[in-house]
Amino acid sequence: MRKLLIILILFSSYQCHFYKKTTMKHNFIFSTSYNQFYLADKLNQANTDSASFWTDESYNDKLAIAKGILGIGTKSYGNIKGELSVLEQPNKIDDYEKYDHIVEGGILVDSGIIQLLDCPNYSVELELQIKPGKYRVRVYGSNFSSVKEADLTNDSDSDFYKIEIWPDENMERKVLKQYIDE
Repeated sequence: MRKLLIILILFSSYQCHFYKKTTMKHNFIFSTSYNQFYLADKLNQANTDSASFWTDESYNDKLAIAKGILGIGTKSYGNIKGELSVLEQPNKIDDYEKYDHIVEGGILVDSGIIQLLDCPNYSVELELQIKPGKYRVRVYGSNFSSVKEADLTNDSDSDFYKIEIWPDENMERKVLKQYIDE
């Protein structure tokens, strides 16, 4: 009986640790244009049309950064599918081969509300309340080979975007795995 109690306590402790790592996880699917969508602080005032937002480098890295907003570059033009997880700390990347592109950057969320927005309408597709502060964002892109024409809407495109965010002071953009267009 004592062994069973110890096993239950250990299992319970493991479950608590597991559930603490991911605070929130949400799936999303929506339509966007111009091979991009946004992750933004609700109060962001950035100009995503400025020449300093979508530079050649940010376009190549598939991540544009301005105060309170990130532009996430996509392979497809239309339907965007993915999941967003809010974490307490970063996950270790388990297998780089599963993803075509991995990039990180930072975002300041002053309002405590983070939103996924389409392009070009800035329609709110997902809204989450989080603690105000600085966050690190990692975007994993996969299934890029399913996109046959990147500038046309196609229902058969199955590219997928996994987004993880966690508290962190680091705001710089860093590509962890670069996708090369063929």
